[in-house]
Amino acid sequence: MLQLPLLLLLVSASVVLGGYSSSTDEAGSADASNSIGGTKCDKNPLRELTFQLSGSSLHWPCESTKNIYVQSGRYVPRNVIVTRAQLQRDSAFVALPRYKQGVPFTLGKVNLKKGECLTKIAPYPCWAIQEEGNCQALQSVVDIAVDPNGLLWALDVGIVNTLEQPIRRCSPKIVAINTANNKVVKSIDLSDLVTSESRLQFIVVDYSKDNKPFVYVADAGARSILVYDITANKSYRIVLPKATAPTSDVLYVALTSKPDGTSTLFFSYLSSPRLYSIKGEYLRVGQGAGSIIDVGPKPYGKQAVLLGADGGTSLFFRYKGENDIYLWDSETCFKAANLQEVQRGGDCRLSTQVLPGHKRFMWALESNFHDFISDRTGCNGASIVLHPVVRECDD
Repeated sequence: MLQLPLLLLLVSASVVLGGYSSSTDEAGSADASNSIGGTKCDKNPLRELTFQLSGSSLHWPCESTKNIYVQSGRYVPRNVIVTRAQLQRDSAFVALPRYKQGVPFTLGKVNLKKGECLTKIAPYPCWAIQEEGNCQALQSVVDIAVDPNGLLWALDVGIVNTLEQPIRRCSPKIVAINTANNKVVKSIDLSDLVTSESRLQFIVVDYSKDNKPFVYVADAGARSILVYDITANKSYRIVLPKATAPTSDVLYVALTSKPDGTSTLFFSYLSSPRLYSIKGEYLRVGQGAGSIIDVGPKPYGKQAVLLGADGGTSLFFRYKGENDIYLWDSETCFKAANLQEVQRGGDCRLSTQVLPGHKRFMWALESNFHDFISDRTGCNGASIVLHPVVRECDD
């Protein structure tokens, strides 16, 4: 096996599945299969660790409740998609943004204890917190992060139907849920941190060396990193230099951490030709000016999608429009020679995220998001798969 902080599995078989951008800025192949199983898209040899998710397979309290949601238009299976996930032991927490109408809940949980043909998604932590239009509830969760203390942090943008006719239901907020007892322990209103141009996209959680939590949020529209000091109840807006943002498309972020507790936030816009970073110690005090490092140009001049980190110093990428997943150790120079292919992709789904977790593997969350945003998924809706990152090798 390939030795990393978490394991990447090597198999002598062809694997299909690989890369994606979390935005409509990246187009994909129009011929992706919409079938949930039994197609050329599903050659993953690790079937027992492959979890297929679908908007048609949700956990309902009873059939009558489901019928009410269907009849009222509050549940349209093909409009449900999972774009982000966090793994904790035998569970996966998932974000189901309300990009279109008919998404009954926006934060869910999946049981990974045994591989099933189709794994049901249950609302998390309960149905009551999912009510659209209730500002005490979650409106549209676009990203989540689970920290080492078992707190799940959900980024709720407050806007629904963003791919159809956007409606601002509530102010954007961050909600923290204790996964040990499924109780909401904190809700942070982000109204004072956002502007009319803001587009909040990703969230990461960082802990200082004295174990104080900080939350960083990528605000692509306002060209900023939002910082919230949980303990001191302080917030900062780190405005990024114009050179980092040729256009305000997707602002990817990923956090690395060294054994001594030193953290670094890597970030880049999809269309930016370069990768940048800033140390956590500067973010935590709101010091942006002079603290941002130009890590270097993206290899081959291609637009790169930052898929995630391994919990240590390694980051995962793919190139726009391509499905192969690459690993880069941020302790080395950012150049093509230091990128290691860890999964060879196929033509069907595209990765939204690579994340550490269950059974010490690195995992990939994949879907045909490009078809979803173009209304080309058919009656079955999006095809979504969560599985270990698998590297192809020869016999």
